[in-house]
Amino acid sequence: MSVRRILEDYQKGKISVDEAEREVRLFNIAKIEHLGVIDTHRENRTGVPEVIFGEGKTDRELISLAKRFIEKRGRCIVTRLTPQRMVKISEGLRGFDIEKNEKAGAMVICKKGQKVSKTGGRIAILCAGTSDIGRAEEATLISSEMGCEVVTFYDIGVAGIHRIIPAIEGIIKKDVDAVVVAAGMEGALPSVVAGLIDVPVIGLPISTGYGEGGKGRAALYSMLQSCSPGLATVNIDNGFGAGVMASMIANRAAKFRSHNEK
Repeated sequence: MSVRRILEDYQKGKISVDEAEREVRLFNIAKIEHLGVIDTHRENRTGVPEVIFGEGKTDRELISLAKRFIEKRGRCIVTRLTPQRMVKISEGLRGFDIEKNEKAGAMVICKKGQKVSKTGGRIAILCAGTSDIGRAEEATLISSEMGCEVVTFYDIGVAGIHRIIPAIEGIIKKDVDAVVVAAGMEGALPSVVAGLIDVPVIGLPISTGYGEGGKGRAALYSMLQSCSPGLATVNIDNGFGAGVMASMIANRAAKFRSHNEK
């Protein structure tokens, strides 16, 4: 239950002042057996849901963690999974709605019929080549889970610079609040995009490339050294972080847009 929902329940007379106070002051950390500690109220404080990082955890641990997340928050995001692991975890979570995104290596599990409330934030996510789509999809998934409308433009790298024009037109027409640009190899695309629009750009370096500077290092250095203002960069393959940052910008913009319309 969110703080907003608690206040709404109090306003409607569903709970007393004492009950509302107790709910708001409840300890925000839940311990799950010996598996670890989850922050079930992170979204209330920061607007960012806590996500279960799948690597390094057993299927049994992930299933147990996911069930507790759903119990507390109604939905759960698990990242960095293979398609095979998604199948096994889904078998242990029957009875819930499950959305798998194999390209992103992530899945969303929630109570039946539960939907994410839209915030009004608008994001565009671009990627240079098809090898970059996986992490771009990770950014797309988390942005959608944070309530944003997301438009995507894939396979528009600088090797065919003409391909970027429809994406720039789409960004302008949609009047997006933030843009994520994923690129491997030399990582040039975010700099090009940032030099063409008046919207914050988050560069997402991808671990594709040859030999020296491969595995995303050249892309990371290129984005860090960009001469285009308005470009910030996350770490290599951090689609989650890129999606979160774009969503925080977009949701903040949407909040003030809504206030100005009233």
